[in-house]
Amino acid sequence: MTGKMDMTSGRELAGGIYDYDALEVGDCYWTGRIDVTEAHVVGFAGLSGDLFDVHMDEEFAQGHGFPARIAHGLLVLAMADGLKNRAAARIRAIASMGWTDWRFRHPVLIGDRIRARIMVAAKKPHRDPLRGILTLQLAVHNQHDLVVQEGLTLLLCERTGPVGSG
Repeated sequence: MTGKMDMTSGRELAGGIYDYDALEVGDCYWTGRIDVTEAHVVGFAGLSGDLFDVHMDEEFAQGHGFPARIAHGLLVLAMADGLKNRAAARIRAIASMGWTDWRFRHPVLIGDRIRARIMVAAKKPHRDPLRGILTLQLAVHNQHDLVVQEGLTLLLCERTGPVGSG
């Protein structure tokens, strides 16, 4: 990822809900963990229509160099977003404004346990003084602490602190 920041450069956030003004560039926190299950992969395949063989056929996946079937990259991204939204430290967000520079670094297998490291990478005031835009850098780790996915997301957030900071 270009412009990648050190994921340990700021405060480690304690549990609680943070608005735009309470956060500083460099602030970090971990999400909880979730196991990627067969039900997740099959359910996502049905929902998305992505029945690609590498996700659904063990023999195909192994024949192409994977140890087993792999989870959909977009499933893992969605799971990481869900982990973000229910972490002990949460952001008072209004809406997602998009995902950028997202990379699938390593396959995620059924049975892997993932969590995400989240860091405030940038802050930008919004035209509405009661809102701000945060850029969050996410790094999704598996149970071996290997970064399997990473990228950026933009969040439209509430500002309940002093208007004009940030």
